[in-house]
Amino acid sequence: MRKIGKWAAFAAALFVLQTSILPLIAYHGVSADLLLLLTVSVAFLRGAEQGAFMGFSLGLMQDLATGTFFGVNTLARTIIGFLFGQFSDRVFKEQFFLPVLASVAVTILNYFILSLLMVLLGYRFNLESHMQQILVPMLLYQLAFSYPVHYLAYRLDKRLEEKK
Repeated sequence: MRKIGKWAAFAAALFVLQTSILPLIAYHGVSADLLLLLTVSVAFLRGAEQGAFMGFSLGLMQDLATGTFFGVNTLARTIIGFLFGQFSDRVFKEQFFLPVLASVAVTILNYFILSLLMVLLGYRFNLESHMQQILVPMLLYQLAFSYPVHYLAYRLDKRLEEKK
């Protein structure tokens, strides 16, 4: 139970940082999605089941806080946590390039999942201009924050494993 509490406190701290400080450095309303980066880090560190659970939990928290279509982030994060968790036994968790490359892939995947869901809900938008205005700045922010989030998640995971 203590493990879940520490992971929840870490996720809450990232959520507070994402919603209070990061909007101050946002570019046209776009900033880093730290909860998405945490989902991928947990998926790589702990596997598909715990990655999907973390994705579900963080997506639910984000859906409840934002007030947009309920369940959209939850579904996307659960899928992402499960898919990236499938690679947890095939990667070196300490590598620098793991979170950096994964942040690019997960941001693009998350963007297209959310775009597909918006189109299925009946919204229309110009994909090319939307990608230039939203996806490109988001990729740059995700690249900047991917390593610090993964490093902190890795350190927390190791600390919790040592206490076993």
